[in-house]
Amino acid sequence: MSRALTKSVERASKTLVACRYSTSSLPVVHKLSAAAATATRPQLTPIVHNGTQHQQLRHSSHSPMGAPPANPRKKVTLQTIQNMYKKSEPITMLTAYDFPSAHVADHAGIDLILVGDSLAMVSMGLEDTSEVTMEEMIFASRAVARATKTAFIIGDLPMGSYEVNPEQAVRSSIEMIKKGRSHSVKLEGGKEMAPTIKAITDAGIPVLAHVGLTPQRQNALGGFRVQGKTAASAIALLTDALAVQEAGAWGVVLEAIPPEIASIITAQLRIPTIGIGAGAGCSGQVLVQVDMLGNFPPGRYMPKFAKKYGNVWGEAHRAIEQYKNEVKARTYPSKEYTYEVKPDEVRKFEQLVAERYGSRTRGQEQGLEGLGGTAVPESTPAAAAAAAAV
Repeated sequence: MSRALTKSVERASKTLVACRYSTSSLPVVHKLSAAAATATRPQLTPIVHNGTQHQQLRHSSHSPMGAPPANPRKKVTLQTIQNMYKKSEPITMLTAYDFPSAHVADHAGIDLILVGDSLAMVSMGLEDTSEVTMEEMIFASRAVARATKTAFIIGDLPMGSYEVNPEQAVRSSIEMIKKGRSHSVKLEGGKEMAPTIKAITDAGIPVLAHVGLTPQRQNALGGFRVQGKTAASAIALLTDALAVQEAGAWGVVLEAIPPEIASIITAQLRIPTIGIGAGAGCSGQVLVQVDMLGNFPPGRYMPKFAKKYGNVWGEAHRAIEQYKNEVKARTYPSKEYTYEVKPDEVRKFEQLVAERYGSRTRGQEQGLEGLGGTAVPESTPAAAAAAAAV
């Protein structure tokens, strides 16, 4: 390469370096000092997303996701779950149905997030899980996936989306993974669902099985009843659990089973068991987030196994009631919650309003003088001239 060409390349490189983009995506001219560039830039709020810090201009009423946990963890995968199971480390699972509930569960370090069909009752106000549709489950799963950075997401297959035949189940599972952005699917049923579970896993989709009390089949079970209370029914549950294991399920939910029975079933399996109302002998536990947070009004029925760790509904009710009272008393919004404007601009605006529309304001007509700004004079020369012209 000639010396002249080399110098040209060097000059071009320096120019490119001088015109690099800042973190706010605003071009910084190389002749502008760093201090001057900062001074001319609008106030930006740092946010962290996917491990990368960005800058966000804040003039809207919504908040960014916020900072990541102090000790960010690695993404939970099936291998992570297997490692926890082998080390006898309890596995945590919690339901989530939207962005906020998933964000707080993920931020708190929950291992598995279940987008459960229980959203039918706790989120949509329906009578039972049989009413929720595949489209609604996918919608919820997509919202959960957007908030979840490390937890393993499991999407529930709703009633009617997998029972007809294995082919239907595979199609529904593919939809949940592709559209819902889940990492695994969950379905209810024991040995009768083994061919379906095998078909889904053969398609490359992980499956979490569910035996014991299966809410989608409550009518066939005679309602929400504890399962496995006799030796014969307990053997049937173990048979179901072994069948879904052999079909390829990576784990199985045990619901509403006496702890002694659930512990024996867990000991007979080579895959993790996730208990809900099945005692501490399971490989892990799952609860409905609304239940454990106490995000429901007083008097609502609570399952025996659901421990209430908080009183979110009570605190939300208190906060909303306080907001209502402050609005009624006109103490909110006070000055610290409003945006500033120069007094001169207010006076100019009042003058323009008086000239174009007259001197009275809607607030004055309603007897609300003194709510902010400067009183508008009854008349101005311009307004009087306009009136005379009419």
